[in-house]
Amino acid sequence: MRLGLLACAALVLVACSPGDPGAGGAPTPSVAPTQSPTADSTRTEAAVPEPEQTPQPSEVEQARLDERLRAAAWAGDVLRARRLVERGADVNAKDETQQSAYLIATSEGHLELLELTLRHGAAVDDKDSFNGTGLIRAAERGHADVVGRLLRAGIDKDHVNNLGWTALHEAVHLGDGTERYLDTVRVLVAGGVDVDIESPRDGATPLAYARARGFDDLARLIEVASAQDGRPLDRSTAERRLLDAARSGDGDAAALALRAGARLETRDADRRTPLLLAATHDRVAVARLLVALGADPDALDAIHDTPWLVTGVTGSVAMLEALLPARPDLTIRNRFGGVSVIPASERGHVDYVRRVVRTGIDVNHVNDLGWTALLEAVILGDGSVSYQKIVRILLDAGADASIADGDGVTALEHAQTSDQTEVARILRRAQ
Repeated sequence: MRLGLLACAALVLVACSPGDPGAGGAPTPSVAPTQSPTADSTRTEAAVPEPEQTPQPSEVEQARLDERLRAAAWAGDVLRARRLVERGADVNAKDETQQSAYLIATSEGHLELLELTLRHGAAVDDKDSFNGTGLIRAAERGHADVVGRLLRAGIDKDHVNNLGWTALHEAVHLGDGTERYLDTVRVLVAGGVDVDIESPRDGATPLAYARARGFDDLARLIEVASAQDGRPLDRSTAERRLLDAARSGDGDAAALALRAGARLETRDADRRTPLLLAATHDRVAVARLLVALGADPDALDAIHDTPWLVTGVTGSVAMLEALLPARPDLTIRNRFGGVSVIPASERGHVDYVRRVVRTGIDVNHVNDLGWTALLEAVILGDGSVSYQKIVRILLDAGADASIADGDGVTALEHAQTSDQTEVARILRRAQ
């Protein structure tokens, strides 16, 4: 009996040893020499449970998920697509017509959906039933922004499908020569596609197709690109031409400069990028090209302006729309500590204010002068119809009329003091 008790006691002591793997306990954690873990930290690590394995869907469940993902892609429903991808839907899974969520995003021009598929392993060079890439599909539909994103993703830019066409062939031969196709061809040219490939189908080059269809703008750009390839520019010349093109609004010259090797984020003497120059001078076509190729909408210049911030000064809704696909940071402040809605309100840009409040920008942001957009619209406005509209738009968007300036004066009090009778009436009704 005494021997049995001693044996039990020995077993208890061994089982309680935290550093002995043979006794069933967790091994002592490896610790750097400078660390001194406490007993509590050791027990905590030992008590961490094994992570649960996410159950893999069955073959039937996987097929259903993939089918639902393709349906969401056709509908352009990014939120539903994201949920399905999180549950394991495959962005590359194809149906019997060789359509996948990724390929659907390229042909339908769903840029946000395309980004989702690229983040989740899209096979960038995958082919459709015509042995065509997503680049060819996007070019044929005139989706310049998608074309630019695919070029940045490293897609095969000169692939020939079983119709005998490259992306450039299809943009010219199957396009209609309108602005969206000019944008698309500019992106392809800037991205370095081969403009001289002859189609195995009929021996025609993209230039021949452009001439045959009477697309003079496209033909001119392709012809100059072909000639320039034989006489390469040095980088400094190309970058000077890019900056000049951004100022003047010459989309073809901008595309050719980029093709020649100009850096997208090159700067002038005032630290302005091509995109910032395009925004400043409201050169929307050049901005669309630059954004499609990945230009930074948040690049700061010497006076703390960005392409996005400048839109609040110019009031250009078209430029605002051109920059939104680049996902600008709406919280970046100008040299006065303001966001873009503040100078727009001060300057009476009604249409811009109406559009920008729908982006989620903070309409109650206070700048370094102690003013919100609403305060600026009253203090620096003249109470005219434009400013009355801006005051209403801001209030409807959630502007807080009770916010006072640095001296404790509210927008209503400023309106009353400056005899802006109608603005004062609007503000009183908002209380």
